[in-house]
Amino acid sequence: MWFRSCNAWTIFVAATVSCAPAVFSGHEFNDGRAHFTLREIPPAYDRIDVATASLAFRDRVDRASILINVRCETRDEDTPLPALTNHLLMGTTERDFRSQEIEPWSGREAHHSVLTAKQDGVRVLYDLFVAKKDGCIYDFVYVADLDAPEAGRHKFESMFRAVKVLPGARRQ
Repeated sequence: MWFRSCNAWTIFVAATVSCAPAVFSGHEFNDGRAHFTLREIPPAYDRIDVATASLAFRDRVDRASILINVRCETRDEDTPLPALTNHLLMGTTERDFRSQEIEPWSGREAHHSVLTAKQDGVRVLYDLFVAKKDGCIYDFVYVADLDAPEAGRHKFESMFRAVKVLPGARRQ
């Protein structure tokens, strides 16, 4: 079930997101517009290639997929954070939000949502952070089976909160 839902997520991302060539050196991401560090990548996160995402990982211990996507200078840059969150959930049904809140992130605000929803008929857990900074939209997405350990979600949240946007993350 987890594998099938994660494949559906990858197809959804491929159909809706575009990305520029980027460099990721293990902790530092730079695509010429967005530049940030992931200071706390959990050891169980294996990097996987998803051609249409900035970065993607599979958490082999907690059976989850992690997608990080950064889009700069898009038509959506004036779209409110809750609406951008809804864009990520297109194609899901029976959404049940556990929480939605705004929290500080890298000198800006991030919209944080935790919910369950059906994707292709399979109920999964989502933990989403959406933020905007320096002309870029940052999407951090955690997708897991409902019975996945809660610790996995907390590792993901810690990783997001430790992201540091670096100089060079601005319009060119």
